[in-house]
Amino acid sequence: MRLRALLENDALGLRLLGGEDELDRTVRGVMTTDLKDPSRYLSGGELVLTGLAWRADPSDAEPFVRILASAGVAALAAGEAELGDIPDDLVQACSRHRLPLFAVNESVAFATITEHVVRQVSGERAGDLAAVVDRHRRLMTSGPAGGGPEVVLDLLGSDLDLRAWVLSPTGRQIAGAGEPLESGLAATLAGEHLAATRTGRRGPHRLSIAGVTYSLFPIRNTGRGPAPASRDVRETVLSDWLLAVEADAGDWPAARLDLLQGVTQLIAVERDRRDAARTVRRRLAQEVLELVQTGAAPAEIAARLRVAAPVLLPGLGTAPHWQVVVARVDWEQEAGQGTPVDGGPVAQALLEEILVDPATVGAESADRIAVAHSGDEAIALVPLASAPLPDSEDEGPATALGLHADALLAAVRAPLSSGLADDGRLTLGVSAAVHSAEGLRGALEEARHARRVAAARPGRVCAAGHHELASHVLLLPFVPDDVRRAFTARLLDPLRDYDRRHRAELIPTLEAFLDCDGSWTRCATRLHLHVNTLRYRVGRIEQLTGRDLSRLEDKLDFFLALRMS
Repeated sequence: MRLRALLENDALGLRLLGGEDELDRTVRGVMTTDLKDPSRYLSGGELVLTGLAWRADPSDAEPFVRILASAGVAALAAGEAELGDIPDDLVQACSRHRLPLFAVNESVAFATITEHVVRQVSGERAGDLAAVVDRHRRLMTSGPAGGGPEVVLDLLGSDLDLRAWVLSPTGRQIAGAGEPLESGLAATLAGEHLAATRTGRRGPHRLSIAGVTYSLFPIRNTGRGPAPASRDVRETVLSDWLLAVEADAGDWPAARLDLLQGVTQLIAVERDRRDAARTVRRRLAQEVLELVQTGAAPAEIAARLRVAAPVLLPGLGTAPHWQVVVARVDWEQEAGQGTPVDGGPVAQALLEEILVDPATVGAESADRIAVAHSGDEAIALVPLASAPLPDSEDEGPATALGLHADALLAAVRAPLSSGLADDGRLTLGVSAAVHSAEGLRGALEEARHARRVAAARPGRVCAAGHHELASHVLLLPFVPDDVRRAFTARLLDPLRDYDRRHRAELIPTLEAFLDCDGSWTRCATRLHLHVNTLRYRVGRIEQLTGRDLSRLEDKLDFFLALRMS
C-alpha cells in the first residue's frame, strides 16, 4: 500500500504534518517503538508508530529521525496522547530528512493502525490473514477480555491448521495454543534458533526432531532483509523471542511465508508492551543500586525498598528478604572487528529472563524481577516472600529458601551456550538472602565475588552461589595466571604427556581417585577396573610426579591443580 491511502481512511485519525511530496512511498510493514535507537528492528519500508516516550528534550528529535531515515522507513506517525501537539523540533527534523510525518489523534489506538496496515499489505492473502488481524485488538487488550499472543496462535491453529508457540531465548514458553511444548524440546528449539542466528542465517530456520519438522521465525525480524550492518547481532541474540511452528516452511509459497512474518509483527507489539512495563522495575533497581554503591544511609535505602516491595510483590504484608544476583556477558573482540558490544544491556535483558522460573508460562511472569546494569554488569534485586512465590512450585528457583545458582541455569545452559557460540561467556553470582537494607551492600559484594568464582571455571555458562565462598573455591579466581600455570604444569603436564603417548588415562584415574576420597574399591568400581590395575596407574602417577597419594598434602595439591587447570 502507499502512504497516500492512509490519509484516505478517516478511521485512522492521521493528519499529515510534512512530506506531502513523498506520499507515493510504499508501506511494507508497521512497527511500534519508543526506543531512542530502534534501528536493529528496522529493515526498510515500515510505518513507524511512536508515543514519543523517547523524547526527553528537543535535542533528541534529530538523532531519532536520522536513524529512521537511514533505515529507509516509509514514514513516522507520532501519537498526540503524550504531549498533545507534535513538537516543532520533530516536525523540522522530519522535514530536513524528507521523512513524511503524521500526527495520530489521541482517540485512535496504535493497534487500529497496525491492524489496517497489516491487512492492506497482505493483499491477496487477506482471506488467510483476516481472521488473525481482525482480532488483533484482543492481543493489545489488557485484563480478562484480552488474551495476548495466545489469541493469534489460537487462530493460526483454527484457521490455518498450524500449531505454534512463542518461546524465549532460554526455551521458556511465552505463549502457545493447545498443549505446551515439552521443556526439553522447547530448549532444543531455542538453542537451534540461537545457533542459526549467530551464523547469520536468515529465518525461518528449520529442523526435524523425532520425525517432526519445526520452522523457527524470529519475532524481531520481518524477514524482508538483513539487519542493518551497523548493528551487532550479539546485542539482541540473547533476548529476542521466536515463533516456533510445527510445519516445514521450506514447502510454503511466498504468500504463506509473508503471512507468518505478519504474525510475528503482531506478537512483537506484545513484546514492546512487556518491555515498556519493565521500565518502572528497572528504574527501582537502578535507584536502589546507586544508593547502595554510593554508601547511602541504611534508612534511605530502606525507604526505597519499601517503595519497591509493593511493585515487585503486590499484596505482601511484610517487608521481604532480598537477594542480589550479578551477571556478566563477555564477548571476545578480535582486532579490527569494530566497536565492542556493550555487555551491560545484554546481561540485563538476559538476567530478567533467567530469573523467571522455567516452568512458568506467560509473558507477564517477570513482573517480580528488577534488574539494573552498571558498566558491563547486570544486577538483580530479587524479593523473597516468607512463602513460595505465587505460580511457583516448592522446588522452583524462587522460594523462601531463595535462589540457587545451579537451579537457575540447569534449564537454560544448553540454549544459551548456543547463543554465546565460540566467542561469548555468561557468568553469574548469587548472594545469600538478607532481611534489611544494612545487608544489601554486603550481598552485592558477595554476589560479585561469587560471579568471579564462576568466571574462573571452564564453560560458556557458569554460576556460583554464596555457599561456595566459604570453601577453597573462593581463593582460586584470585591466583595470578602465571602462578596458576606453573603450579598445574608441574603436577599435571607429566601425566598429560604420558597419556598422549600411551593412552593410559592417568588424568581421569587421578580425578576419580580423589573424588572417591582415596577409596581403592569405590574408585575401581567407578572406573570398571580391577583393583590391581588401579594400583598400577596410581603408582605410575606417583612415579611421574614424585608425589605420594597416601599423603593428605599431596592429595590436596593434585585436587587444586585439577580445579585450576
